[in-house]
Amino acid sequence: MTTILFNKPYGVLSQFTDKGTQGSPRPTLSNYIDVPGVYAAGRLDRDSEGLMVLTSDGKLQAKIAHPKYKAPKTYLAQVEGTVTDGALQALRTGITLKDGPTKPAKARAIAPPDVWDRDPPIRVRRSVPDSWLALTIVEGRNRQVRRMTAHVGLPTLRLIRVRIDAWTLDDLYPGEWRPV
Repeated sequence: MTTILFNKPYGVLSQFTDKGTQGSPRPTLSNYIDVPGVYAAGRLDRDSEGLMVLTSDGKLQAKIAHPKYKAPKTYLAQVEGTVTDGALQALRTGITLKDGPTKPAKARAIAPPDVWDRDPPIRVRRSVPDSWLALTIVEGRNRQVRRMTAHVGLPTLRLIRVRIDAWTLDDLYPGEWRPV
């Protein structure tokens, strides 16, 4: 069994091939990982960064990716606006999105984390402050964290997954991976 942790850079697809219809191929996992027989356990949006687990173990892959196992995933979200107690409480209680109510999240405001610069940088509006949240969810709906923060009036500018279950990003830089 092979399992690796990968820090997916911004703009990279969380699959090994690009089946899109765009004129030029977009970067994929195959640009960074040359390990036969491993597959992504879950997805991370192209415009999100951070931890992915890839494994050759189908049972482990299901345990991480399938909602019935409720594997916690922690994200750092840079959001537009100032985090309020009301927004945090709504995230902690669970909110109703178009596809139904979310399970309660662990949510807290944090100081700007010491993370790598993003390439390209996020857009900055001098007239609108930004702040950071740490969010832990046990679901994995499409663009869920972004939709949750937008719902409470805090659109996500940058999203970095730093933990999946017991695995953490630690000192992996974008594009780096290590076996576990």
